[in-house]
Amino acid sequence: MLINSGLVIIGFVLLLKGADYMVSGASSLAKKFNVSELAIGLTIVAMGTSAPELVVNLVSGSQDLDDVVYGNIIGSNIFNLFLVLGLCGVIKPLVVQSDTVWKEIPFSMGLVFVFFILTNDVLFFGSESNKLGTIDSIILLLLFVGFLYYVFYNVKHNKHEINMPDNLRPHSNLATFLMIFGGIAGLIIGGKLVVDNAVEIARSFQLSEKLIGLTILAAGTSLPELAASAVAAYKGRADIAVGNIIGSNIFNITFILGLNSLITPLDYNVDFNADLYFLMGGAVLLFLFMFTMTKRKLDRWEAILYLLGFIGYMIYIFIRK
Repeated sequence: MLINSGLVIIGFVLLLKGADYMVSGASSLAKKFNVSELAIGLTIVAMGTSAPELVVNLVSGSQDLDDVVYGNIIGSNIFNLFLVLGLCGVIKPLVVQSDTVWKEIPFSMGLVFVFFILTNDVLFFGSESNKLGTIDSIILLLLFVGFLYYVFYNVKHNKHEINMPDNLRPHSNLATFLMIFGGIAGLIIGGKLVVDNAVEIARSFQLSEKLIGLTILAAGTSLPELAASAVAAYKGRADIAVGNIIGSNIFNITFILGLNSLITPLDYNVDFNADLYFLMGGAVLLFLFMFTMTKRKLDRWEAILYLLGFIGYMIYIFIRK
């Protein structure tokens, strides 16, 4: 256990350093090409920090572990929305761009409802079983392509606000590249070290595999998002923090689940509906928070509500059958 604990500490160090390099490289890239940090956060940072979910789910899907696939995606999105966004808002209240309020947040919110409809075939379509099949996967992948088109259209037409200090100096092309991809590597390796060794420690305390999967696995694959967004919030780079969270949640549902179900149809367990209801509520709450107190801003007390909701969800997971 001593070795496992040491490796967990090393993993967290890699996570923090990887996040630091990732955020610095992302800001440098945005400054160098005069694009918004929000666009970088929604794409490069979001996809990079979602790499663990992609790897875990491709492996799980190939082994017919459908519950692990759904549990990891739903759990990771809940962790991102309630824990990561909550912590970022507590570190520093997050100012959100107008386009994010009216476009990106509603899109991510709508995706949860689309996901709910596509997986509950018995309820909505009178089918004999619930699953994500080929048609469902194509719908999700088309939504992913549409989202990418939207982001790059905004970049091309300068639709997003570019909020960066004038004294921010971009690094060279090579240094920027190394910082972004070195940061991603640090996040992935660090996250894997933390997850693998935390699981070993949990097993030594005889925790169930189901409980480990719902908590440590989902939390572990969300560690890159947590590290990258927390560091970005601390540095005052709110667009990267918010873009990473929203982009990761969109990427998880559209691309990762879409790709998984395209390779192999995934049977859906309706027990996950309770978790989806919680995720839906959190997504709707984020939209409503943009119009309370300070408009277009996640205030500290709202972030605290997210954290309290996350604690309540964790208690619910531990006590439910």
